[in-house]
Amino acid sequence: MLRLTERLGPIAADQASDTLTLPFELRIRGRLKATSDSGRELGLFLDRGPVLRDGEGLRAESGEIVRIRAAIEPVVTAHVTAGLPLARLAYHLGNRHVQLALGSDDARPDQGWVRFPPDHVLEELAERLGATLERHQAPFDPEPGAYTQLGHGHSHSDPHSHSQAHHHEHEHEHDHDHDSHPHGHGHTHAH
Repeated sequence: MLRLTERLGPIAADQASDTLTLPFELRIRGRLKATSDSGRELGLFLDRGPVLRDGEGLRAESGEIVRIRAAIEPVVTAHVTAGLPLARLAYHLGNRHVQLALGSDDARPDQGWVRFPPDHVLEELAERLGATLERHQAPFDPEPGAYTQLGHGHSHSDPHSHSQAHHHEHEHEHDHDHDSHPHGHGHTHAH
C-alpha cells in the first residue's frame, strides 16, 4: 500500500505518477483506504480538517506524488442573477451550515451560481430566493473556509495582525445543537 502523508497544494497533472478520484464526502477525511485510478492500493494518513481539493497533490512516504480529482456526483446548481440576488442566495444557503461551490457562467455574465449536494430543504429555499435549479452530475469542489489555508487555522492574508494578542468572537448567536434545528437535513462540517 502506498502511504500518502503530505499535502502539496495544487499541482500540475504532469507532476503526479497517479490520480485518485473521490467524491466530496471522502475528500473531507484525513484517514482513508482507497484505490487509485490506475488500481493501486492507497492509504491516506493526513492531518484532519482541510478538504482535499481538486488538483491537489499528495506525497507518499516513498516520494511518489498522487493528484486528487473531484468525482462526478449528483449536485444541484442554483442559477440566479449576479450581484445582490447571488449574494443573498449564497448568504441564506451558507447560513444553513452546508458546503457550497460558487461560480459564474462565462456565456451569461449577468448570472452566477451556487452548487450544493441534493437537499429538498435547500432546493426549496433557493427557489424561493429566485434561483432556477439544475439537478445534474458534476464535480463538487466547495469553497474553502475563510480561515482555511492548507493545514493552517488562519490565512496569513487575514486583515488583522497576528503579532497582536487577540481572540475571535463570532457575532452569530445560535444553538449548535443540530437536533434542535427546524430543518431536517444532514450537516457537513469541515472545521
